[in-house]
Amino acid sequence: MSDQTASASTSTRRSLFKTLEVDTRLLGMIGALILIWIVFHIWSDQRFLTPRNIFNLSIQTVSVAIMATGMVFVIVTRHIDLSVGALLATTTAVMAITQTQFLPQMFGLEIGHPMIPWITIAAGILTGALIGAFQGYLIGYQMIPAFIVTLGGLLIWRNVAWHLTNGQTIGPLDQTYMLFGGINGTLGIFWSWVVGMIAAAAAAVGILMARRTKMSHGFVVKPMWAEVIVIGAVIAAILGFVAVLNAYAVPDRVIAREFERWGCAQLEGCTAGYGIPYSVLLLIAVAVVMTIIAQRTRLGRYIFATGGNPDAAELSGINTKLLTVKIFAMVGMLCALGGIVASARLGYHTNDIGTLDELRVIAAAVIGGTALAGGIGTIYGAIIGALIMQSLQSGMAMVGVDAPYQNIVVGLVLVLAVWIDIQYRKYSGAK
Repeated sequence: MSDQTASASTSTRRSLFKTLEVDTRLLGMIGALILIWIVFHIWSDQRFLTPRNIFNLSIQTVSVAIMATGMVFVIVTRHIDLSVGALLATTTAVMAITQTQFLPQMFGLEIGHPMIPWITIAAGILTGALIGAFQGYLIGYQMIPAFIVTLGGLLIWRNVAWHLTNGQTIGPLDQTYMLFGGINGTLGIFWSWVVGMIAAAAAAVGILMARRTKMSHGFVVKPMWAEVIVIGAVIAAILGFVAVLNAYAVPDRVIAREFERWGCAQLEGCTAGYGIPYSVLLLIAVAVVMTIIAQRTRLGRYIFATGGNPDAAELSGINTKLLTVKIFAMVGMLCALGGIVASARLGYHTNDIGTLDELRVIAAAVIGGTALAGGIGTIYGAIIGALIMQSLQSGMAMVGVDAPYQNIVVGLVLVLAVWIDIQYRKYSGAK
């Protein structure tokens, strides 16, 4: 009787997941992330899951997560990019020189001029796109393996960055530019709630519109109660994240420097929260754009078709060579965006910026479910993978684990994630 009860319970769970159309791999990643958070929260005497640490964790994840969204497309098409960390260093070197030397000396635009950050960002993105497109040309048209091209790029662009700056630290950077670094640029409590409400409403509308589109084309849709549960879970996640970030209070010593910025006339009785950082908004914008490209555009369909079967894709008329150039140019642009966040956080360009980021980015994509065999990968998975990586590193640093042991743990987690993914695919195939 107990066996029958257990079997019925298992069938009910599977039926519920099937009705809700829940991605079990996504649930597994979220479950692993929550487990990591709980373990480190207990291990650190309840210091890990605090508003301050969640805020810091979010801004530390942004740079790698932005680049990981591009790495998904690279790995999906059965390539690899080992140069993203070095490319980040080159683009940040270009942006640092542009705002501290080139614009002041050539055009008389001193630090603080309103055009400096935007010209600087444009220069960095253009540099990243050109370098990425060049590497994509070598891979796509000259048929040089991506591993070799990007391994060479790792060595070349890291030292190009050193040459551009003569090995010096460049800074301080423009104040407006540094708003993208994290704690220096946040929305505050009120505007964070406004953005959170808009995001929650947009998510709900998007889910309902997708349901309506499916129905109009005659596809089977989940029951309305299941749709409501999914919408409720998404809204709760969005507003919960906003609430946690808003709970990180601004210290009195910071408020005392700029009363007006925090909407206060005096220090006494003034309370303020940081809210959502601009860098996190940038990551959200990148995630939305990359998801639309992956799921709603011809380019995205071509990327996944090429990854699934390159020969069939080429025979069907897809220009896989040009597609490779586009993908690597896109990654170059994302490296520049990641570089903006990384250098803005520091307030300077340094020689070691982006060191080992290529490994973190690849690990984030793979942990997030992107198949090294090609054809499978998600943008949200890569972002969760980056968050898992950063949670592991931050948690171990908080509890005093030495750096060598941190790297050992991250390496083991990466291998374990790939093994689990292989087993999951075997199990799914068997079913």
